[in-house]
Amino acid sequence: MKKTLLIFFAFFMCINGAEAQKISYIEEMQALGAVAGQGLACEASKYDTYEMLARAILISKAKSDVDQLTGMNAYNEYKANAFISKIRDGFYNCRTIAADFDKQQIFKMVLYGDGTIKMPDGTIVTPRNAYDPTLVYQKEINARQKYMDMYHKQVQKSQNDPAFKKALREYQLRESF
Repeated sequence: MKKTLLIFFAFFMCINGAEAQKISYIEEMQALGAVAGQGLACEASKYDTYEMLARAILISKAKSDVDQLTGMNAYNEYKANAFISKIRDGFYNCRTIAADFDKQQIFKMVLYGDGTIKMPDGTIVTPRNAYDPTLVYQKEINARQKYMDMYHKQVQKSQNDPAFKKALREYQLRESF
C-alpha cells in the first residue's frame, strides 16, 4: 500500500498543464479519493484542508451535474477502499505517509471565493457555476472513527452471514483446520 500512496503522490507532483489533459476526470477523482483515504487513516494534520481542496477540484472540474455525481462516487469509493486497506495492514508506515501527505502539491493551490482554482503550475480552473467553496466541506471531528465503525460493522455483518459461515467451514475442512 505504501507503493500505491507514493504513486499517487508522484501523480500529483508530476501533473502540469499538458499532462493533466491526459488524465480523465474520473481517474483524477479516484486518485484524490485514494490519497484522502490514506490521509484520514493515518491522521495527517492537513487532512481537512486536503478534503476541502479535493472537493473543490471535484466540483470545479466537473463538466456537468452527472459528471460531478460520478466523480463524487469514484472519490468516495477510492477513499473508503484506501482507508480499509490501511486498517487491514495495521496502519503500517502511517507516520511516513502522514508526513508525505502534508507535503503534497495540492496545498500550493489557490482557491478563490467563487470556486475558481489556481493550480500550482499556474493553470486556472473555472467552475461551470460559481459556488462558495467554504460550504463544500465541513470538518468532521470524528470522521476517522466513523469510518472505523462502518468497517467493523461491515466485517461483523459479513461474519454473521450464513453463506460466509458455510464458505468458511468448507474452507477449513478443505485445508484441514
